[in-house]
Amino acid sequence: MLRCPRGLLSRDDGGGWGAVERLTDTAGAQTFRGRAIGGTDRAARGRDSALLLLVEDDAGDALLVEELLSDCGLEAELTWCRTVAEAQEVLADRAGSVCVLLDLHLPDAQGFDGVTRILAGAPHAAVVVLTGLAESEAGLAAVAAGAQDYLVKGRLDPELLNRAVRYALQRKQVEQAASDLQAGRLRAQENARLERGLLPVPLLHTDEVRVTARYEPGRTQSLLGGDFYDVVQTPDGTVHAVIGDVSGHGAAEAALGVCLRVAWRTAVLCGTTGPELARLLEQIAVAERSEAEVFATLTALSLPPGRRSVRVVRAGHHGMLVRSRGEVRWEEPKGGPALGLVPGASHWVESTLPLPADAAVVLFTDGLFEGRVQPDRRLGEEGLLELARRHAALPARAFVDALVDEATAAAAAYGGLADDVAVVQLGWGESAP
Repeated sequence: MLRCPRGLLSRDDGGGWGAVERLTDTAGAQTFRGRAIGGTDRAARGRDSALLLLVEDDAGDALLVEELLSDCGLEAELTWCRTVAEAQEVLADRAGSVCVLLDLHLPDAQGFDGVTRILAGAPHAAVVVLTGLAESEAGLAAVAAGAQDYLVKGRLDPELLNRAVRYALQRKQVEQAASDLQAGRLRAQENARLERGLLPVPLLHTDEVRVTARYEPGRTQSLLGGDFYDVVQTPDGTVHAVIGDVSGHGAAEAALGVCLRVAWRTAVLCGTTGPELARLLEQIAVAERSEAEVFATLTALSLPPGRRSVRVVRAGHHGMLVRSRGEVRWEEPKGGPALGLVPGASHWVESTLPLPADAAVVLFTDGLFEGRVQPDRRLGEEGLLELARRHAALPARAFVDALVDEATAAAAAYGGLADDVAVVQLGWGESAP
């Protein structure tokens, strides 16, 4: 079927194309009727069927190409446009396989400029350039610009045209598959680098405090989130820990998480802690975030050498778990808003939380309890606490793994955990879990 998007070519009432007949519309443009390609109407093929888009301003050449395509038996829809601009309109709403037969001399494009413009708007399209007898160099230049092949108009025959179109479509599919594979590899490498930045090696000068951590990227969206944690010890023996979560998913959010983690470690090692540290991190978050709506939550701990209490600063983050003698309780010290919600106007406080001698503190991000366990219910904080109490007697590694594995399993039937999960347990003392 030869069709022009602006009504320049018409089909007969029988649904096919009869003998060649020249028509003239009211605007004086010459149009043609030719035989149907493949004999299947457009409605039966649908918008995702293969499309052959002929971009040719000469009606005689357009008819010749249509006749050759009719003879070669391709099952495809043929549409004729006179300019690159018209072709771009057709391609704008086309998602299926497309092969563009493109003349190099058009009213609005000369040479391989037409190839560049077509691919800029429809990178999925396969392009076959139509050249004159003395334009082989121009054809090669068009291939270098992104076309799959070029054909010389004066040497066309049905078999050659058939083969060129089919090979062009296949090569484009292979090219796209290779491009997608390479993009996936690069994304995986980028994610791995960002994850290493989000998950550092704890910097401790003593073995009195044991750190057990686990990080599970949320892969349901194939995007990396901005969950991060860190643990360092300052010269006075105080152990500092942080866990945080940047809103959203993607490289920008993950990069902000790395930035905040590095800034936190640097500030702590330079002696900045408490509310002053939260204010500093908010300034950095606001300066480095990609969009004004992005914010970050965090909980920062300072554990003095005696280990009988812990100082806590919370910025929009949820509570934490405290384990002691086979029991688990939920602790949520007083806090302040998330970093970046109200820049410059927020206030944070530092709370002191007493701890048993054999205690362990468990920090985590909200991905651990936000997975759906029923169509209308998430695990939630109460569900997580119940889960933690069932495994309260387990040693550190087994306990952390049980939290993550069971939360993941509970959400598996409803798409799994969409968000990243970070869990860090700090334990000390001979009888600490």
